[in-house]
Amino acid sequence: MAAGASEDEARRFAAGLQSLLAWLHAPDQGRQNEVVTLVQETLGSAGLAEAVVARELSAFEHVNLQTALDAWTAAPGRRVQVHGVVLPPHFGGIDLQQLMTGEALPPIRLSAPAVVDLPNGPGSTLACLRMALLVVTDDAGTYVLLVQEPGDHRQTLGLEVAGLPVTRAQAVLAELDGLRRQLDVYRGRLVEVTPTPQGHVQLTFLDPPDLTRDDVVLPAAVLDRVERHALGVAEHRAGLRAAGQHLKRGLLLYGPPGTGKTHTTRYLLGRMDGYTRLLLTGRSLGAVGSVTELARDLQPAVVVLEDVDLVAMDRSFGPGGSPVLFDLLDAMDGAAPDADLLFVLTTNRADLLEPALAARPGRIDVAVDVGLPDAPARRRLFELYGRDVPLRLSEGDVTSAVDRTEGVTASFLKELLRRAVLEALHEQDPLVEVGPGHLARALDDLLDSTQQVTRTLLGVGAEALAADDHALPGITPAPVHRHRAGWHHVGPAHPH
Repeated sequence: MAAGASEDEARRFAAGLQSLLAWLHAPDQGRQNEVVTLVQETLGSAGLAEAVVARELSAFEHVNLQTALDAWTAAPGRRVQVHGVVLPPHFGGIDLQQLMTGEALPPIRLSAPAVVDLPNGPGSTLACLRMALLVVTDDAGTYVLLVQEPGDHRQTLGLEVAGLPVTRAQAVLAELDGLRRQLDVYRGRLVEVTPTPQGHVQLTFLDPPDLTRDDVVLPAAVLDRVERHALGVAEHRAGLRAAGQHLKRGLLLYGPPGTGKTHTTRYLLGRMDGYTRLLLTGRSLGAVGSVTELARDLQPAVVVLEDVDLVAMDRSFGPGGSPVLFDLLDAMDGAAPDADLLFVLTTNRADLLEPALAARPGRIDVAVDVGLPDAPARRRLFELYGRDVPLRLSEGDVTSAVDRTEGVTASFLKELLRRAVLEALHEQDPLVEVGPGHLARALDDLLDSTQQVTRTLLGVGAEALAADDHALPGITPAPVHRHRAGWHHVGPAHPH
């Protein structure tokens, strides 16, 4: 056993070596270079003398490349044979140049094409080639394409053309690029961006939120400003362009946790159904550069970056290793002014972002403070979260609950209704009604001094509470350093 290797690692190494030896000594070893033979016979001496032209694509383009290949191979006058290529176990990979020369290669075999099933829309998938050799005959001549999926030994999707003069090979790749853009499966969709353990970016289709304006409990002035900046520009893009005005815009939603920033963002995403909508959270924010490039290709587009403060100063995955926030600001600045791009940022800590935003003005056009709900807003939230609940409450019961919840978040009220339902289910299952007693017990439990951590997790306590008769038990009132401007004022954030 190698020094430092565990018993399990040694066992896996031995198994891999055994598989490789079995491959090398298989009975059909005489056909071990059949892929090389196919390439050389297909291209002939003239084709083998031409350079290989390669293109590297992002891993998430795999389904788009297959969509383009399907359309491209079906073109009239083009004949295409697709062969699977099988490499020995644990072999790193090949390229077309190696297949053309046949030198220093292990046994490589032809097989039925292997495919991976990838999503190409909400609820649908497409079989995509993993490693395949395409033998093509069309007006350009006879040539081969090699497709290789990303994997352990390569971070990108590979596409190579051999057997044509360079300019013709470039034309083939350009035609496929055009089809990829034209048929892009992400265009006009809502997509969540997530990083993979291999360092790739994965795009997952989401169903658009089904939210109406009545589902968003914000003061009218606040919601009007958000809609005007996000939706109004989209509605009047032609007029703005004609007047020489830019379409690229940035919207910052900031305030305590649990006040409805994400909910407001979801409402916008549901309304902007003609846009490509790209949602980034957590560690995926480090991919903002490549995602912004995708947004520019698929505009009109919305790029949503949630909880930017959590990773704002983390180092990105790019070669420069600059902070994620700086990558974001650079990406926003890199888009053309007439690009119909909306960047929506949410944060619980605007104070962490203000210095960087102030140092690079123009990226964020409107900053909206989404503060704690006042009494009328809490009443509306109570009605919203209780609309599917069989509530049997008087006006006085609702007023009492609204008064007792001064200083809480929307998340707190949502949890209050859930607990009231649970209280009722303890007495009646199936549920018949939720009465004042159930609501009072749920509220008493949430406001109990032992539930301070629970309230913090629901956002209560992040914002200082006024020291009055309605302050929540168990929370020590603190000086209010920021008034609840989200409910009385809308405007850009100012640097301290």
